[in-house]
Amino acid sequence: MDDDAARPGTARLPVPVSLLDRSRTRRGEAPGDALLGTVERARRAEELGFRRFWVAEHHAVPGIASGSPPVLMAEVAARTSRIRVGSGGVMLAHHRPIVVAEQARMLEALHPGRIDLGLGRSLGFTAPVRRALGVERYGPERFAEDLAAVFAYLDDDGPVTAMPRGVDPPPVLVLATGSGLGVAARLGLPVVVGGPLLRGDLEPLSAYREAFRPSDRCAEPQVIISLDVMIAATRQEARELLLPEAWAMAESRATGAFPPLRPDPPERLTARQEGVVEQQLALSVHGTAEDVTHELTRLVERTGAVEVLASTSTYDRDALAQADAALAALRGDGLT
Repeated sequence: MDDDAARPGTARLPVPVSLLDRSRTRRGEAPGDALLGTVERARRAEELGFRRFWVAEHHAVPGIASGSPPVLMAEVAARTSRIRVGSGGVMLAHHRPIVVAEQARMLEALHPGRIDLGLGRSLGFTAPVRRALGVERYGPERFAEDLAAVFAYLDDDGPVTAMPRGVDPPPVLVLATGSGLGVAARLGLPVVVGGPLLRGDLEPLSAYREAFRPSDRCAEPQVIISLDVMIAATRQEARELLLPEAWAMAESRATGAFPPLRPDPPERLTARQEGVVEQQLALSVHGTAEDVTHELTRLVERTGAVEVLASTSTYDRDALAQADAALAALRGDGLT
C-alpha cells in the first residue's frame, strides 16, 4: 500500500471512527496468533487515536479465535491506557445476566471509565454449536428480559449483589437487527447496526428513533454504523484486500464452516459463491482515502450515525495496519 493512501488535504469524516476486531485466524498460523494480533492491533489503534476498540464473541468457528470477549477485553485494556475497550458484543443468549454484569463490573473496576458493554442476541453459527451452547431459540422478548436483568444487577437492584460493588456501570449498547432495534428503543439504549440494513430501506432506523424512550443511560436515540472499511492507494487494491474475507463468507455459505483467511481464492468458486463475494464487497466501503471519506460521509448523513465502527479484516497484517493508519487520519475526533 502506498503511504499516500491518506493524502494531505483529504477531507475528514464528520463523526468519530472506532475499530472492531474479530480475531480472524489465518491459514498457516496457529489460532492463538489471532488473539496476539488483536492485542497488538489495539495497541496501535490507541497510538493512532481511535476512539474505541471492540472485540467479538464467536464459538467453535475455525475462522475466529475470540470466544470470550471479557477475557480478551481485559488483556487489551491492560496493554493500553486510554482507548475505550468494548464488546461487539457479548451474546446474552449464552450467558446468565449476573455473570455478564459481574464481568462488566470487574473490567470497569480494573479500568475505570474505559469499558463499553455491547450486547447482542445472536445464537451459535451452526446447529451443533447452538446445541453445545444449550440454546436453540432466543427471541426478542427474552432478550429484553435479560437486558433488564443485566441493568438491575449493574444498578444494584437485582435479587443478589453483583460484585464488585461501588463501580459505576459502563455504557451499554445493543447490537441490533430489526427486532433488536425495537428492544433498544423501548429500553432507551444506543444501537450498533450494520450489514444490509445500511444499504437498504432505513425504515427500521426511523422506527427506532420514533419509538425511543429516553432513559438514564441514553437521553436520545443514537446510532453507530458498523461495516468493513478498507483504504488503499487505489480502489482495485482496496478491493483485493477485502477478498480474503469475502472468500471466507462464500465458503461458509457452501460448507457451513467459516474458515480462516487465506491469501488466494479457493480453487473453484461456483457462480453462486461468486455472487456472495460480490455481495460482501458491495456491503463494504473501500477505495482511496478520498473515496472512503466521500462514501462514509454519505452513509453517516443517510443514517444519522454518530460514529463509524470499522470491522475490517484481511489476510495481510501489514496491509491491515496501513489501512488502519489511513482510516485514523480521516477520523472526526479521537484520543488526541
